[in-house]
Amino acid sequence: MDNREKEIYKVTLTGTAVNAALIVLKFVAGFVGRSSAMVADAVHSLSDFVTDVIVLVFVKIAERPSDKNHDYGHGKYETFATMIIGLILAFAGFVLMYNGIRLIIDGLDGHALPRPTMIALVIAVVSIVSKEWLYRLTARVGRRVSSNAVVANAWHHRSDAVSSAGTLIGIAGAMFLGDRWRILDPIAAVVVSIFIIKSGYDIMKPSVYELLEGSLPENEEKEIECLVKSVPGIVRIHNLRTRRIGNNIAVDLHAKMDGNITLTEAHAIATRAEEAISQHFGPGSIINVHMEPA
Repeated sequence: MDNREKEIYKVTLTGTAVNAALIVLKFVAGFVGRSSAMVADAVHSLSDFVTDVIVLVFVKIAERPSDKNHDYGHGKYETFATMIIGLILAFAGFVLMYNGIRLIIDGLDGHALPRPTMIALVIAVVSIVSKEWLYRLTARVGRRVSSNAVVANAWHHRSDAVSSAGTLIGIAGAMFLGDRWRILDPIAAVVVSIFIIKSGYDIMKPSVYELLEGSLPENEEKEIECLVKSVPGIVRIHNLRTRRIGNNIAVDLHAKMDGNITLTEAHAIATRAEEAISQHFGPGSIINVHMEPA
């Protein structure tokens, strides 16, 4: 296991342990503290726990080298994991929204909504503090090791902190503003669920784009073109094709050069072009330069 994988595992296991504790605390606080918003928040934390497991499994697979069945490596397993995290996050948001709307309707129909107790309020504060800490820790590691799945998981922690903040507002309002304001608990849950669904969409969108073989951004393709053209002996390039494979990129291009040079010289020029791209985009880059006479 290399350092990158060790860092990913360490921060993800930390998140898993915290999430496991929060799941128990939130379910207990939700039922004992009579807060439906806290129960919904516990469901959200349960989705966090599931995504931690997904990251642990898929990152290990993504680190595998190329084999006869995966000529380009296993990087897209991590992309697939990122997409699953987004789906789970969006699903958790819809669950929160459904529960909140159901309770709002009950309140508007005249049904008495339960008054949350202090344990629900305290656990909401604990959740906010711990999940914000997890977000900062996980995001820092994800950026350092260039893992989209870990960064996505960090944002899942942040969304849970936001969810708990909304839950805190709803619980506090329902506790201290009187019977008529108990409806604030489910209203807060619905508002927060919208942001959670949006976060899930934002995580899924680039992953789906990559899985559908979307090209690299235009600015990165221009960088590749400039790098190749800066190599002495290359006149121009065409048929540039790019895509992302997990945290690496794949590049195919045709490089035009003097047709009178030897094959050995042309190969050396193409190799220098490949090295220029690898140095800029990382050693895991997969590059194929096709040589053509100008």
